[in-house]
Amino acid sequence: MKTLPEIRERVDLTPHNSLAIAASARYFARITHREQVGATLAWADEKNLPVLIVGGGSNLVFRADIDGLVVHMALAGRHWRDISNEAATLVLGAGENWHDAVLYAARSGYRGIENLALIPGTCGAAPVQNIGAYGVELADTLVCVTALDRSSGKQVTLSAEACNFAYRDSLFKQQPERYLILDVHLRLSRSRPFQLGYGELAAYFGDTPVAKLNAEDVAEAVMAVRRRKLPDPQRLPNAGSFFKNPVVSQNVFEQLQSRFSDLVAYPLQHGQSVKLAAGWLIEQCGWKGYRNKWVGVHNRQALVLINHGGGSGAQLLALAQEIRESVQARFGVELEQEPLTQPAID
Repeated sequence: MKTLPEIRERVDLTPHNSLAIAASARYFARITHREQVGATLAWADEKNLPVLIVGGGSNLVFRADIDGLVVHMALAGRHWRDISNEAATLVLGAGENWHDAVLYAARSGYRGIENLALIPGTCGAAPVQNIGAYGVELADTLVCVTALDRSSGKQVTLSAEACNFAYRDSLFKQQPERYLILDVHLRLSRSRPFQLGYGELAAYFGDTPVAKLNAEDVAEAVMAVRRRKLPDPQRLPNAGSFFKNPVVSQNVFEQLQSRFSDLVAYPLQHGQSVKLAAGWLIEQCGWKGYRNKWVGVHNRQALVLINHGGGSGAQLLALAQEIRESVQARFGVELEQEPLTQPAID
């Protein structure tokens, strides 16, 4: 096995982003073995090339061609360790498909990530965004991440605390050039209580006793709910939720609620702030279902921006900016983009 993988030139990145935005990589390498990582990065360093790491490309907006090396992390592998009667740790290679991993865990009888079913992307990308849905975040089960620290050239193990997780945020977003994730370790349980507090999940199960449910049942419910609301990226290119749900102070929330009685919001645990539903804010500004020739807003979920075919990253970002400005003007609330823009905007 060669240590350095094949380095290809002028590679089309359309298949490597779920928005199907056309862009080109000056150089492209697909990593399938850990031994290739160091050699690939050393090759880029020798040529003084910037490096972009991609997995499933479900959290990326390409606004231009990449004048550097794009590294596609395709490290496979999943296994169990630290197994007891009650719990076990699932170790997932960075290139493993996240949704497949969720179903694998659920079918094995383990709970903890079933609410994260059908989230597109790879396991290595999951900690970057601290993916979450229906009251569950990756941080809830993550034990540690194995990564290559590019500043030292050494492999490191980062605990969940060291990952500095927050709402759709992490150390890996805060220091985007430093770490290359190799695998993730999740501690799952056979008896962890299910998180079914969201109305759509509760309605799905109706009067079914929780004691009769298993992780597969919950994953199937999550999949059904998501499919009703969200478009399949394979059929309608999108990057999932394009904006974060903004978090505001209790005082700001009360002021908004006095003006908009039907404001959709979710109190946070510590009680000092409130998470607003970005989709509701966008819909109130009239964007739901909007489209121009190339890009638009989904007609069932206003949080989702879509590429109708041939849309560029610049066109999508221009639409996002218009949406941001209209929400700011009406509600005084700033929306933050969730997908990463590449090349990054300084």
